[in-house]
Amino acid sequence: MPIALITGGSRGLGRAAALALADSGHDIVITYRTGQSQAAEVVDRVVATGRRAVALQLDAADGASVGAFATALPDALASLGGDRLGVLVQNAGVAGRTPLGAIDEDAVQQLFDVHVKGVVLLTQALEPLIADGGRIITLSSGLARFTAPGMSVYGAMKAAVESLTRSWAAELGHRGITVNAIAPGPTATDFAGGMIRDDEAYRRGIVAMTALGRVGEPTDIGGAIALLADPRSGWVTGQRIEVSGGARL
Repeated sequence: MPIALITGGSRGLGRAAALALADSGHDIVITYRTGQSQAAEVVDRVVATGRRAVALQLDAADGASVGAFATALPDALASLGGDRLGVLVQNAGVAGRTPLGAIDEDAVQQLFDVHVKGVVLLTQALEPLIADGGRIITLSSGLARFTAPGMSVYGAMKAAVESLTRSWAAELGHRGITVNAIAPGPTATDFAGGMIRDDEAYRRGIVAMTALGRVGEPTDIGGAIALLADPRSGWVTGQRIEVSGGARL
């Protein structure tokens, strides 16, 4: 069976992606930074579908952690009966407000380390383990297209991810590997303190600006990721696919 790796797969969009890919026939590797018990619950959910799964610790912002993870991954793949990844989903992320006039250097560095440096280093480290004809799916954001108060640096980092996605699609095309970015719109998770999920007034404001008249759910994003991983999406590469219900059209 093909094996899919989802970074940040213990909760939120990563959890939804892991479950959607398991439903479509993939065995699963997820990473977590601190949520070991949550990761174990996702593994149990995947196993309950009849697929195999394992969870590994990874701090995507730490180059040493990325190196150790890349070294350990072949053994994890072997435990699932394989030696190659069919799908790599670069989902790990962190929120951070950076209103102009109050931007902290450490906050900029953290956003860069997780969303850009970590994605670059991990993709480079794992590229030899991705099967020819495989899939790399990065996570961008609607905020690479539209704006929200205080989210300028986060949006800029996601725009960088989209640029990397296009470049890697060109570089890896000779191996038949597709590279695409999913750009979620406002989605009800615990990201950024769960505001979209929990603040009803905030949700109403989003709904008013969204063509389909609701906020996104994690399963909306997980389903889109599974679609890109499907063999029938093999002629799609270098693309940014916004999954937002028509937010701010």
